[in-house]
Amino acid sequence: MRILVTGGSGKAGRHVVPYLLEHGHTVTNLDRAPLGLDGVTDLDVELTDLGALVSALRMPASFAELDEPQEPAYDAVVHLAAVPRILLRSDHDTYVTNVVSTWNVLEASALLGIRKVVFASSETTYGICFARGEWRPEYLPVDEEHPTVPEDAYAISKVASEVTARSVQRRTGADVYGLRINNVIEPHEYAQLFPSFLEAPEQRRRNIFAYIDARDLGQIIDRCLHTDGLGYEVFNVAAADHSVAAPTSELVARFYDGVEVRRELGERETFYSIDKARRLLGYEPQHSWRDVLDDPRAG
Repeated sequence: MRILVTGGSGKAGRHVVPYLLEHGHTVTNLDRAPLGLDGVTDLDVELTDLGALVSALRMPASFAELDEPQEPAYDAVVHLAAVPRILLRSDHDTYVTNVVSTWNVLEASALLGIRKVVFASSETTYGICFARGEWRPEYLPVDEEHPTVPEDAYAISKVASEVTARSVQRRTGADVYGLRINNVIEPHEYAQLFPSFLEAPEQRRRNIFAYIDARDLGQIIDRCLHTDGLGYEVFNVAAADHSVAAPTSELVARFYDGVEVRRELGERETFYSIDKARRLLGYEPQHSWRDVLDDPRAG
């Protein structure tokens, strides 16, 4: 497939784009900074400018395409670009940038007849990471039906983007899939970060003790590209296990006493349910911190 990726130079994108290339896709990267990967055209495009985005989608993806008899079209857009959290820019700029850029991606795709958009939403839509004080979910595991009523500008921008995506999909009938992505971990970060998490699991409370390997994010995006006909859907995206060594029963007793547990959970199973992605997309995480570090609680 011929894919346009926004934010392909970011923390997630620099792993997603190579994954898509390795699986046979042609990729163009729209980012303010180049990825610099062989075989990928980097375009510096301001995503809050709808006209610039439409123009980029009409351009050739490479010089080689100039020899083709007809102007090729993009099969899908993967929208990863965003102000990625609070405390980077003002709350106003974070909200406006994220909401307007998502609207522009959806509207440009609609105008050009692109029938698939995959966009990055966030775990924060559940009110998790950036709430003031201690936040606890209404129930475990947290699935896509859990209420999304966050308080911070970043997470609110992601909820607004989901509402926008659902409405545009209803107008166009295209496939629009939102990924509520958990804390993205690059392979080198296991050795850097996780020893501390294993010693002090409370550091992971704001992420519901979950994470997602950036390479598995490439996998689920590829599964979205190959799965047609779902209309509008949102999917939780996480690894299959916790980001800490403590077992499920211990974490529930220490951090979630009194929270409803709706089904039996495995002792290493993530609290951030990926059942829907497994069922509808065929997603199956391939990577874990346990592939790199010894589990101090393994018996």
